[in-house]
Amino acid sequence: MAKPRVFISSTFYDLRHVRQDLERFVRELGYEPVRNETGTIPYDKSEKLETAAYREVELCDIIVSIIGGRYGSEARDDPGYSISQAELRRALDQGIQVFIFVEKSVLAEFSTYQLNKSLTDVRYRFVDNTKIYDFLEQVFALPQNNPITGFETSTDISEYLRVQWAGLFQRFLQQQARLAAINVLNEMNTTAQTLRELVAYFREQTTSQNEAIRSILLTNHPAFRRFAELTAAPYRVFFTNEQELNAWLKARSWTVVGADAMDDDSVAEWVNVDKNKYIKLTRELFDESRRLEVMTAEDWNNDWLQAHNVPDDNSGSNSGGA
Repeated sequence: MAKPRVFISSTFYDLRHVRQDLERFVRELGYEPVRNETGTIPYDKSEKLETAAYREVELCDIIVSIIGGRYGSEARDDPGYSISQAELRRALDQGIQVFIFVEKSVLAEFSTYQLNKSLTDVRYRFVDNTKIYDFLEQVFALPQNNPITGFETSTDISEYLRVQWAGLFQRFLQQQARLAAINVLNEMNTTAQTLRELVAYFREQTTSQNEAIRSILLTNHPAFRRFAELTAAPYRVFFTNEQELNAWLKARSWTVVGADAMDDDSVAEWVNVDKNKYIKLTRELFDESRRLEVMTAEDWNNDWLQAHNVPDDNSGSNSGGA
């Protein structure tokens, strides 16, 4: 089962105990913590360590950024910023949900810095580099996705995150309920449109009755909705033959699986390596000319078209296609 991945970003030596406590908290919630020192970030010998960390940031669902009084190591990929600052910048650029925590002593002294930043001889007690305050100014100026909270202990952070993540989950449940209602309404509208088209057809009494009915039914083929659901397509799907279907799936990063690598009950399969999933079709949709067969919603069975995770080992019947 997929777990939310939470990247814990901060300087190491001064905040290592906080990082350990947060990792424990994240695991207790059933989420997957990601932090450099535990080996959860894969490093490639051909790239810098910080580059691997930035890539991992983009693969996470949530970033917890903890800012203390130490600036840390300068980023080589993002000059003018520390590595932990660059991690937060990368998350913000990618639109990833972030939660930013600043030590209360640093946060309190920040207002003093704002009053005196034009003076070069001012020394500050709680930071070792004024670039920390420069960065905080940039974060505070962001128009969105910049929740900043002061903390004294790791417990302050974990309790805040517990409430926030519970709120996000509750909002997700509400959105799912609304989405279900919208889907029902869309289905009703689609059915009503089909009926209107059928009535209009019979009134016209054209000579091409069979082809007109086929066209109407084909436009509302139940396979279109099922493919859209399994591929998370945000628009209406339409194809008239096998070639068009394969071309559309290819454009969304799905490739055809060879017959020798398919499941025993499949008539066709497509795999998406990036998503680590494959779609299997267990009932033929096309006639001998590979044109889409006309089918009504009453004839359709969603079990004919399924999405599965690609097996981790090489023993699965379809793993060769993945």
